[in-house]
Amino acid sequence: MLTAHAYAATSATEPLVPTTIERRDLGPHDVLIEIKYAGICHSDIHTVRAEWGPAPYPLVPGHEIAGIVAEVGSAVTKHAVGDRVGVGCMVNSCGKCVNCRKGEEQFCLEGNTGTYGAVDRDGTITQGGYSTHVVVTEDFVLRIPDGLELDVAAPLLCAGITTYSPLSHWGAGPGKKVAVVGLGGLGHMAVKIAAAMGAEVTVLSQSLKKQEDGLRLGAAHYYATGDPSTFEQLAGSFDLILNTVSAQIDLNAYLSLLAVDGAMVNVGAPAEPLSVQAFSLIMGRRSFAGSLIGGIRQTQEMLDFCAEHGIGAEIEVIPAEKINDAYERVLASDVRYRFVIDTATLVS
Repeated sequence: MLTAHAYAATSATEPLVPTTIERRDLGPHDVLIEIKYAGICHSDIHTVRAEWGPAPYPLVPGHEIAGIVAEVGSAVTKHAVGDRVGVGCMVNSCGKCVNCRKGEEQFCLEGNTGTYGAVDRDGTITQGGYSTHVVVTEDFVLRIPDGLELDVAAPLLCAGITTYSPLSHWGAGPGKKVAVVGLGGLGHMAVKIAAAMGAEVTVLSQSLKKQEDGLRLGAAHYYATGDPSTFEQLAGSFDLILNTVSAQIDLNAYLSLLAVDGAMVNVGAPAEPLSVQAFSLIMGRRSFAGSLIGGIRQTQEMLDFCAEHGIGAEIEVIPAEKINDAYERVLASDVRYRFVIDTATLVS
């Protein structure tokens, strides 16, 4: 077994600390990846702080992984040593249920295996990307196109696919008006991707402090939701609203911004329940929906799309020793727009 350097959470209240973990020996279909960069996702914070339920400590977070193939199992055909690859939010699924057969492994009826904090096929708990190496079955390893640098590609493995999937599913494109609620780690990717798809993009943010960024990233319009006149001015405007914030908002106010047959899709995941009035949906034949990530096939499609359109995440690269500071800065919305850990610093 390989010993990897890592950063782990030991409880819901203590800072993450340096540690070492054991990675399993390669099976015939396994790929050993030397991790170069790992993004910090708000989901990591929710999980290690047990805000979504109990966590199995010690726990190494991280499901935005970019690196280089270091070794492959004897039966691997999809990847070779030296390939530039990524790993996202899941590392396995049953492969047999109707959803897996459709390429929607994220909705595996037996439950997909999360990249960290899940029970792996050998009964151990999966450990994530805040580490120097990881072993993953080849079917859950993505190819990172040459047009994408590894550091800006890492957040695409969660933030990218989390926004690409609903934008694709609900038909963002030419002639469509798309609003993005929140300009953070998810929101900035939604703006870039929706604009590249050809949609007319509007950012809805609490204030105008990030307006210059929003327009630079591809938005055509930018409105402050802290101004009540925004909701009057934009009533009935949008075909699709993508809510990227993980906090309580007045969903009914936002639903009023949808055109007839419009859809509001939640990709943010606040811990508290959300409240929707039936008449907010009925009066405009509107839909309120949710979206998770995407399957492996669609994630590869997203990576290829981003490479074709020159889309990477807006990042701040940090050393491992700054992980705990980064968590606090994420919670304070003090990052534009994604922290990425240089995993080489895990061994220094």
